[in-house]
Amino acid sequence: MQEFTVVIVGGGPSGLAISALLSQNSISHVILEKEECNASLWRKNAYDRLNLHLASEFCSLPLMPHPSSSPTYLTKHQFLQYIDKYVDHFDIKPRYYRVVESAKYDEVRNKWVIEAKNTIEGTLEVYGAKFLVVASGENSEGFIPNVSGLEQFEGDVVHSKNYKSGSKYKSKDVLVVGCGNSGMEIAYDLHNWGANTSIVIRNPLHVFTRDMIRLGMRLVQYIPVYIVDTIITLQAKFKYGDLSKYEIYRPKEGPLYLKNTTGKSAVIDVGTIEKIKEGAIKVVPSGIKKIVKKNIIFENNVEKEFAAIIFATGYKSVANGWLKDYKYALNEKGFPKNPFPKHWKGDHGLYCAGLARKGLFGVKKDAEAIAEDINRTFMLKN
Repeated sequence: MQEFTVVIVGGGPSGLAISALLSQNSISHVILEKEECNASLWRKNAYDRLNLHLASEFCSLPLMPHPSSSPTYLTKHQFLQYIDKYVDHFDIKPRYYRVVESAKYDEVRNKWVIEAKNTIEGTLEVYGAKFLVVASGENSEGFIPNVSGLEQFEGDVVHSKNYKSGSKYKSKDVLVVGCGNSGMEIAYDLHNWGANTSIVIRNPLHVFTRDMIRLGMRLVQYIPVYIVDTIITLQAKFKYGDLSKYEIYRPKEGPLYLKNTTGKSAVIDVGTIEKIKEGAIKVVPSGIKKIVKKNIIFENNVEKEFAAIIFATGYKSVANGWLKDYKYALNEKGFPKNPFPKHWKGDHGLYCAGLARKGLFGVKKDAEAIAEDINRTFMLKN
């Protein structure tokens, strides 16, 4: 058994941030990452046109803010350059090709026992640690809903995790299912590549520009959430007008309130709304009832043929598959069982980072809270 004070599962931004902070306090730790690289979701699964929706001031990791010369909104490539510099600067060395198969809490020895398969050598490695951090991400595995007839669909079925660009869909009829940020941006990308794009929008949603969200995140540091929500919602109404005529309805609750209480993000518009208003991107206000060959029959009984379906229907955590004692910090869906803002802390030295649906801003806050708690607990015990 290899002994460390902390084992971190996952080499994404959360795991890297916690590693940097633990190193500052000389706390022994190891990152176990199943892929061959860090930040694998960003490197391998982010679509080509992705830009960070939040301003760079809210997208840095601990101890290394973005320089003042950085653009306000980073591209995927620029963010990955930042990650590479972060790893080099803090000399972070994840152990790649380590697939964690089991993690259990040993009550006799008061430590976590983690088994990981080294997929290069085909061997099983065992680690012991006082603290275990789940940093495997909320976007571990794409979720596709169970739709009648989907397995017989004769066109392409793609989850947004595997979507790169709309280049192969020129002049084809494509349906996007899911109206969050990924769905709206993918719809816009498909249109730009010449696809005949439709998007399912069934639920109410807030729509803002990036600068409106940036203003809101600045203001909320000084004034109550409900006032900030009122200010930026009025801005959005002035900017976009009444969107109900396009089958887009605003929720009754404010955007920051919803983010804090449900984790649901507002849509940050990249140009999709203008194309919807023009009729270039069509809104389908009804869910899918069933699929017959290439025909999709919607719940309002409208039927249309599509060449492809892009599911931007979110992700699910897979931590519960390997974390046998997940009950100390997670619920049955693999997300924090404790309410915000103590969502990151469990029992028996178990922590979860980056699972609060608060993006990179939440990643930084989680990492700082977890590292501080580990350091304080470690110092008290020693």
